[in-house]
Amino acid sequence: MIPYGRQWIDDADVAAVVSVLKSDFLTQGPQVPRFEASVAAYCGIEHAVAVNSATSALHIACLALGVGPGDTVWTSPNTFVASANCARYCGAAVDFVDIDPATLNLCPDALAEKLEIAARNGTLPKVVIPVHFAGTPCEMERIHALSEQYGFAIVEDASHAIGARYRDTIVGDCRYSDITVFSFHPVKIITTAEGGLATTRSAELARKMRLFRSHGVTRDIDDLEAKDEGAWYYEQTCLGYNYRMSELHAALGVSQMAHLDAWVARRHKVRARYDAAFVDGPIEHLAPDVGTTSALHLYTVQVDRRRAVFERMRSRGIGVNVHYIPVHTQPDFRKLGFRTGQFPRSERYYDRAISLPIFGAISDDQVDIVIREIQAAVRAS
Repeated sequence: MIPYGRQWIDDADVAAVVSVLKSDFLTQGPQVPRFEASVAAYCGIEHAVAVNSATSALHIACLALGVGPGDTVWTSPNTFVASANCARYCGAAVDFVDIDPATLNLCPDALAEKLEIAARNGTLPKVVIPVHFAGTPCEMERIHALSEQYGFAIVEDASHAIGARYRDTIVGDCRYSDITVFSFHPVKIITTAEGGLATTRSAELARKMRLFRSHGVTRDIDDLEAKDEGAWYYEQTCLGYNYRMSELHAALGVSQMAHLDAWVARRHKVRARYDAAFVDGPIEHLAPDVGTTSALHLYTVQVDRRRAVFERMRSRGIGVNVHYIPVHTQPDFRKLGFRTGQFPRSERYYDRAISLPIFGAISDDQVDIVIREIQAAVRAS
């Protein structure tokens, strides 16, 4: 089986994790701050907060921005459910903005239209969460300009996009957002086995996120009501969660960061091989980067008779997948009043979408096998 994505673990990664196992700290030691510093330095930003998953990072990002009952958060339907669920965890409502069929990202024009209507109705969002689908950055400058016009905060869901670049910025520097969230699941660009991280330019947002990731508990003298207690003393200053990243996960992340740029570059070589094979054919592939450099977490194509193609590919040992079933069509979201047909561009994309294998360690021979098999599958369907 050639999977659609997988981790790349080398001897240095194994040694990094083993060194933690032999150390005094399995949690709350030096590796988590080291990993945070590594990502912050890469992104050129001061504050990074590591947690146990990107879902947790999205949740604490919303909490830090004050999302709660009575608020609404907007995101893209073309994403994993976590991008929307983070608002619901806070007691807020969620809504969606349809995608641009060229980029498969949240459409700035659709966002502008929806904001104009919401402003008239008094239903503006508290936060908008643009999702950098497949690793390609959204049109953040336009989204940021709309945030200044209409007064909402921005959380970039960059779960697919560590190592990506937008114009003259690197994703994660928060030039056009309040907070950026990354994922380090094993199929992502780099992995911590499970893990996530949020970056921000705001010391106050970082402080709040650190509280929310660890029970709302602090030992920082500046945050304590009682200033004259002993060194054992701590206070819970808000309702928080146990979202901490372990030392084992962080050590793996530190080791993996050394490969980030090389692995993104390898994905671009794979993309070029796919693109060349699918020119002027029935397989509709990714649009070229314009003003961005995608991290290429996914390589998605669109084909007719998707189910037949999918099943043939799986039967031939090619672990294709589908990203994503539009969130608003999920049964739990239909209970909230959403229905099929509300966001037609996301639905049309989903009906024909297949994700082909792309990961750092995939060989040229494996890529050629995937190309040959999907071309045969499309012809046979």
